Amino acid sequence: MTFPGGTSISRLTVYTGRCVDGLAGGTPHLHTASTEAYVVTGGTGALQTLDASGFREIPLEHGSLIWFTPGVIHRAVNHGDLRVLVVMSNAGLPEAGDAVMTFPPDVLATPESYAAAAVLPAKDDDAVARRRDLAVGEFLRLRDAAIRGDLAPLHAFYDAAARLVRGRIPQWREIWQATVAAQTARTAEMLNNLDAGDGSHLREGGVLGAPRSETDGWGMCGRLGTHDVRNPDTPGGSQ
Repeated sequence: MTFPGGTSISRLTVYTGRCVDGLAGGTPHLHTASTEAYVVTGGTGALQTLDASGFREIPLEHGSLIWFTPGVIHRAVNHGDLRVLVVMSNAGLPEAGDAVMTFPPDVLATPESYAAAAVLPAKDDDAVARRRDLAVGEFLRLRDAAIRGDLAPLHAFYDAAARLVRGRIPQWREIWQATVAAQTARTAEMLNNLDAGDGSHLREGGVLGAPRSETDGWGMCGRLGTHDVRNPDTPGGSQ
């Protein structure tokens, strides 16, 4: 049983290093099929977004709750110790390549060129900054064009993102069927049972947990602490 709603959970500590425009923060990117939510647990910052409605910057502070749907390019900006609980729909799809970073058009041209720019080689502490600055530079170009009223570069980026992920769709369908679709079908079954006066599924209730990973990883927006919500276990405790 995956996490409620077929979602995933991770803990994000937003990068503090300065980008090419002098701001500290993460790598601009979008999700092609998943919605993402930020629950700010500490610090201050901002969320810069770009979509067909234009560019905006939303302040973030402890207690802020913001979510954004597929197609919204987003960039976390860290003003001071920004920490976020990230909730993602479609658990498994983001990890399977649902995100596309705002790399220049020549990098987006083929899956191979994109992968070469996106990979973070081991023992290369500067790779995160190089990848981020490459994406920030193109994000600024897309943003400035949108501010001028020219959405053509943004639309071209959308088209390139769709082409990049096309080959992953069969795998994504399998993940979606096993998580979100399976939970939806199970809920429909329980409602039918209850409507018939049958509460037998209540006898199957249990408590599940997903321990935090032992090490944090390099994410697009910062250091990520993850939980394997697709393979939960039974947490211990007193009785």
